[in-house]
Amino acid sequence: MTERVNYGLSLCFKVTLDDQTDLGSWTKCEGLSLEYEVQEVKEGGNNEYVHRWPGRTKFQNLKLTRPVDKDTQKVADWLASVASDPKRSTAEIAILDGGGGTIATWRLQGIYPVRWSGPTLDTGTSTVALEVLELVHNGFAR
Repeated sequence: MTERVNYGLSLCFKVTLDDQTDLGSWTKCEGLSLEYEVQEVKEGGNNEYVHRWPGRTKFQNLKLTRPVDKDTQKVADWLASVASDPKRSTAEIAILDGGGGTIATWRLQGIYPVRWSGPTLDTGTSTVALEVLELVHNGFAR
């Protein structure tokens, strides 16, 4: 009998910049998508057919979310370094299973932070302190 592995349980996402700067694990990753614009060209004399050609590729911003942890300082350090020396990076996003093994990875080129928000600090509530990092990129790298 073969063992069934349920990869959907206990997933997290690890983000690494330029194969060296580890931004830690994240619990939510939104915007990992692309969309191709379509150029429509009408052929003269043929009213029954429209040519459709691939146009530009559009990429959504990535939005990473996690509870504040020991790796939050790494993100703050990276944001400070980008503010003083702006440069784009290559990032790798890896999905990890519950045991820390890699399930799938995506490499993105031209990563640059566009927004970071930290937790609302209020001792009167019992919510989890979250941080959100939003990144822009220029597409998938090979």
